[in-house]
Amino acid sequence: MGYVYIFGTIFFTVYGQIMLKWRISKYGSLPEETLDKISYLFRLLLDPLILSGFLSAFVASLFWMAAMTKFDISYAYPFMSLSFMLVFFLSIFLFQEPVTTHKVVGLGLIVAGIFVTSQSV
Repeated sequence: MGYVYIFGTIFFTVYGQIMLKWRISKYGSLPEETLDKISYLFRLLLDPLILSGFLSAFVASLFWMAAMTKFDISYAYPFMSLSFMLVFFLSIFLFQEPVTTHKVVGLGLIVAGIFVTSQSV
């Protein structure tokens, strides 16, 4: 059950990040003027899907607390790096973000790090 908590944390973290990027991109860039920035951010906060992204961060933290009852943090935390991998792939398919050699190498290092740190001694 502990791994369900870890992967629940990852799922809700990734959902929140993707939802925020998707919805914020619909509103355009942050304005330059201070009052316009405040108005812009207020409109963002009223968007139900952006609110769902914030709620998902809260739910992810509940899953993380449950995971901490099952695993040492030094074992469980590297799995959170899987969220980088998922966000990377989803950003390619959903937002047509570019794939670069540096990103692929970095992602490979993250995966290698997860593998190494998850091994028992």
